[in-house]
Amino acid sequence: MRVLSPFALAQDAWTYSIDAWQRSILFLDALEQRSARYYEHAAKSAPHVLKFACELLVDGRKLPRPVNYGLVRIVPSEEDKTDRFKRPFVIVDPRAGHGPGIGGFKPQSEIGVAMKAGHPCYFIGFLPDPVPGQTIADIASGEAAFLEHVINLHPDADGKPAVIGNCQAGWAVMMLAAERPELFGPLILAGSPLSYWAGVPKQNPMRYTAGVLGGTWITALLGDAGNGKFDGAWLVSNFENLNPANTLWTKHYNLYSKVDSEAPRYLDFEQWWGGHVLLNAGEMQFITDELFVGNKLSSAEITSPNGTRIDLRNIRSPIVVFCSKADNITPPPQALDWILDLYDSVDDIRAHGQTIVYSVHESIGHLGIFVSGSVAKKEHDEFASNIDLIDALPPGLYEAVMTPKDGADPAADLIVGDYLVRFEARTLDDIRALGDNSTEDDREFAAVARVSKINLGLYRTFLQPWVKMWANESAAEWMRRLHPLRMQYEIFSDVNPLLKPLLSNVAFIQENRQSVPEGNILWQAQERCSNWLIEGLDAYRDLRDNATEAWFHAFYGSPLLQALVGLRASRDNPRHRPGDDPAHLALVSEKIADLKNRMSEGGPREAVIRALIYVRMPDGIVDERGFNLLRRMREETGKGMSLATFKQVIREQFLMLLLDERRAIDGIPIMLARNPDLASRMKGKFERMIELVGVHSKMARTRLTEIEAIFENEDSRISPSKQPGAGPSDATVRAPKHH
Repeated sequence: MRVLSPFALAQDAWTYSIDAWQRSILFLDALEQRSARYYEHAAKSAPHVLKFACELLVDGRKLPRPVNYGLVRIVPSEEDKTDRFKRPFVIVDPRAGHGPGIGGFKPQSEIGVAMKAGHPCYFIGFLPDPVPGQTIADIASGEAAFLEHVINLHPDADGKPAVIGNCQAGWAVMMLAAERPELFGPLILAGSPLSYWAGVPKQNPMRYTAGVLGGTWITALLGDAGNGKFDGAWLVSNFENLNPANTLWTKHYNLYSKVDSEAPRYLDFEQWWGGHVLLNAGEMQFITDELFVGNKLSSAEITSPNGTRIDLRNIRSPIVVFCSKADNITPPPQALDWILDLYDSVDDIRAHGQTIVYSVHESIGHLGIFVSGSVAKKEHDEFASNIDLIDALPPGLYEAVMTPKDGADPAADLIVGDYLVRFEARTLDDIRALGDNSTEDDREFAAVARVSKINLGLYRTFLQPWVKMWANESAAEWMRRLHPLRMQYEIFSDVNPLLKPLLSNVAFIQENRQSVPEGNILWQAQERCSNWLIEGLDAYRDLRDNATEAWFHAFYGSPLLQALVGLRASRDNPRHRPGDDPAHLALVSEKIADLKNRMSEGGPREAVIRALIYVRMPDGIVDERGFNLLRRMREETGKGMSLATFKQVIREQFLMLLLDERRAIDGIPIMLARNPDLASRMKGKFERMIELVGVHSKMARTRLTEIEAIFENEDSRISPSKQPGAGPSDATVRAPKHH
């Protein structure tokens, strides 16, 4: 700290006092503007924060099973020209207490990057008030109708819609995709919880909330007191309680300390954050009982109203999971451990024909996944640009790895965005490394689920009749208005008579603004005090969270409690795992037999794709440059071949290699010989591909030598026109190998 003379100190104090007075008035003015925008936003019939022009296509309230959801089309600007042959994108926003629009909150957003890539865009949003009696199943039915409408609008699109589910919308679209897989192209889940018990000790305290509260009886109480409606402000309160330093100090101090520039960003975000919506009590009870506490989604224990078991293994579209290690609402284990719940190995994933891609950000927070411009520019931009590559990936588990584009790369023209995207093969151990529950952890959370049922039953037996007797809409409305998150808007609104005299000077202050220099000693002291306060609140948060976790383990880990709720009657793992479906096993056996019978079918195009997969399999990497070259090859040699057919060819060649690698390679000469002219051209494509992406492992180089020998030995290609049905001898195929 610099030493000041009494005169300099007095000058700093005078300058600081003028700035503090002006800054305080401007800060209060920003809060008053926030309140005004809050009431203006709430008065709209369909409030949202989309920054794009849109038009309503389907009103969910007019469907056979009415819901408060709607489908809108994003109207492209003059700069964004959509391509009717590209698959549409459908963004579904979370109904988690806030209003809709976060997916299009900024020009550079999920919607923005999809439109920039030429894709038509649609948005599924909702109204603040639910339709009386609507259920989660009704919403799923409505979203299915929306997707059917989008599909009908794009008969020429090369693929089914890519659907982005943000946060809570992620589990909703996954449930629908398990029931109606034919409606979906690739699924992108951004910060979406699917495995609710999972987490890392000392890092993910939100998963203990239900245990501390004694289960979901309090959800039922709030729904009954709300006269059949659950106030989304309570959900927002849970999010805010996670980080008291930010809630109580940082976000407001950030506005105060940067009041000359921060107000527009602050007001835009607060308009969404404060746009609280309502849910039917039955909807919220289903979410808490079946998902948050019951954790039944990833174990296939949820059934639809028609009796269908919702099994996420039924999804046939690629699933892209985007999460972040700094996300304290949906940490990576909650976003990814459903894979561990459903599958025993990567081979199990392949047997179900599923492609799962994940990307883990290191530092972005939960809301940053949706609103950060840097995330939109990188992750969302690259996923949108490479959506067809994702759709064509062979079944398996991959991690998306992005590296900055090198302008000196001779294949730079094959890189669509600003980053080179590679999809690297992973195993279930890579998912476990991000955080995985032990059997003891699962037993404790299972105890919470059983205690929750007991407490909910007691509430419904003894308290619910009394609560419902006194509940009415007038009392429910007053309870919502008096919620602390809403009261702050009332306090700082223009109806507060104490604010009017202060805000009368705003225009004068803006014209005569005298901001304090950062070197001012009192300003520096203020910054240090702010940091101390943040450190103190963070220390309180850590103490609270650690105490909560310790209490949770002590109470729900008690052998006595677990015995009382029936968990000690068996040594089985309390986490239910879905069994194998006999019908699926029979289908897999039939598919295997079919692929084995068609090992030598196809022509040079299929042969080269098979050869490329064979050479690249040891490296376990799929490169966007290689795929874009394959796409050009499809356009040049596969006239009229749709993306769906191209995808099927790639997947079948991959599976044939997995089933019987030797027979698959032995069939390549037969396939090449069916069209020697095309085979000659395809050989050049193969060489270009290897030149672009290279081979890295010793085994890959050995395989490359083997394939090159097959291609170069023109005499080993037997024309089917001369010898129909003839196959290569062992000497013909195996002689040219060089190991």
